[in-house]
Amino acid sequence: MRDLMGLMGKAKEMQSKFAELQEEIARLEASGQAGGGLVEVTLSGKFEMKGLKIDPSLFKEDDVEILEDLILAAHNDAKAKVEAAMQEKTQELTAGLPIPPGMKLPF
Repeated sequence: MRDLMGLMGKAKEMQSKFAELQEEIARLEASGQAGGGLVEVTLSGKFEMKGLKIDPSLFKEDDVEILEDLILAAHNDAKAKVEAAMQEKTQELTAGLPIPPGMKLPF
């Protein structure tokens, strides 16, 4: 019975830590670049686009497709950085816990 109470206490503690982690992740920001820094996208931890910077040299009618591709690439770069930061923070929190491989946290 004592083990069950201890387990319940740890579960509540973990739940609280996950809530804190989710708030921390929501405050994260990551910037991704494309075209050697000609396009930069900034995303929040919730993958919302917070900023977009485009070098003025790209504003030529002939380069619209290139600009579109660079924006997508910068967005994907920023998204990958946010995901990596989320994974790192989750691993820090769950260190030592027997969590099955492939299980994504926070829930």
